[in-house]
Amino acid sequence: MNTIHEAVERIRTGQLTPTELVGDCLARIEKLDSEIHAWVRVDAKGALRCAAERTDQAVRGEWMGPLHGIPVGIKDIIDVGGWPTEAGSPLRADHLATKDATLVRALRRSGAIILGKTVTTEFASFDPPPTRNPWNTDATPGGSSSGSAAAVATGMCLAAIGTQTGGSITRPASYCGIAGCKPTFGLVSLEGIVPFAYHLDHPGPMTRCVRDLAMMLNVIASDREVDFVAGLEAERTAPRLGIPETFFLEECDAAMGESIRMARERLEAAGSEVRVVGLPDLFADVLEQHRRIMEVEGAEYHRHCFLRQSDQYSPAIASLIEAGLSCQAVDYAAALAHQRAFRQQMATCLVGFDALLTPAAPSAAPQRLDTTGDPKFNSPWTHSGLPTVSIPCGLTPEGMPTALQLVGAAHHERQLLATALWCEEVLDFKETPAGGESSEAG
Repeated sequence: MNTIHEAVERIRTGQLTPTELVGDCLARIEKLDSEIHAWVRVDAKGALRCAAERTDQAVRGEWMGPLHGIPVGIKDIIDVGGWPTEAGSPLRADHLATKDATLVRALRRSGAIILGKTVTTEFASFDPPPTRNPWNTDATPGGSSSGSAAAVATGMCLAAIGTQTGGSITRPASYCGIAGCKPTFGLVSLEGIVPFAYHLDHPGPMTRCVRDLAMMLNVIASDREVDFVAGLEAERTAPRLGIPETFFLEECDAAMGESIRMARERLEAAGSEVRVVGLPDLFADVLEQHRRIMEVEGAEYHRHCFLRQSDQYSPAIASLIEAGLSCQAVDYAAALAHQRAFRQQMATCLVGFDALLTPAAPSAAPQRLDTTGDPKFNSPWTHSGLPTVSIPCGLTPEGMPTALQLVGAAHHERQLLATALWCEEVLDFKETPAGGESSEAG
């Protein structure tokens, strides 16, 4: 299956055309999506037309940018001009975006081809989507970036954009066996994205490997002075990793715990220094305070519509909005104060480490479809705004992917991605789900 960096090289050397690459993705969608349900909209004609333009440009030696000819999926809470942004809700059935979101404009300028819109849970919240996990269609793909993760895992696109307010990039990436990056809060613009919680929403890339994450982040990040791709080599050495002594390894199941233990052994054998680290005292309340911010800010955005049409909201998001509407102002202020203080404590905790290492989720994907899994291993880093990268690290006895989560210091994505690439190369995870075998394009 093509990765972005491999496809870009093949396009530049004439071994592959954007038209062939898009055609391969569309063939995969035709073959697989009736079962996986990763897409709400596929613009086949538009993508092929754009691919023909990129192919002609390549023949002439004209390159729009670093993602020239690469097909990308966009989570359906992000505006693509002229398309609906339904956000997984019937309440937005008549919505039509008038212009591209900032990050979509950046992708187009880089030469990327917008293939379509991927499935999201309702308003990027908790209620399960129709999407299935490509490793086992009786298992959840995670949420809320469900379609983005499943589409990348099966090669229906080479990259997709997800968003995270709790664990909505990291957990689906973990469950579907791909790489995901939740950047530092504010690094990627939220303009043109349906909000959920203004102090928590993070857009980020989902790809098959860490190098591709860096290529995507180079394009969509607001900070144009940092070259994340160049940093993969400049910053890459055996990393100093901290493993929290409490919570994560206590709360994960046996299969995930064993997978992380084996990954740690391999990383240490390859030269990484891994030390146990204590979590700051404010970690004890982080899930409660994170939830409160989600409740209040979700209620603020939805309150007018909810009071008129509460029956149009699914149970989990309705419960969250109701909690937010009844929250005392002093409690919301306390949650924001906790967020600021916890961010400062985590900055101190990370001193002397290139990253913290934790399981990316408490388990592999739950073998059920009435849940999107538990975000409790991801929410602390969303609350603090710290960047994370998730990479697969093994398979359970049942053949489902497990993953580790690397947590870096704020605005240190360059170092974090280099650390993640080093770990990825040591762990050398090559497995793909059924239908995700190597591409025949070109």
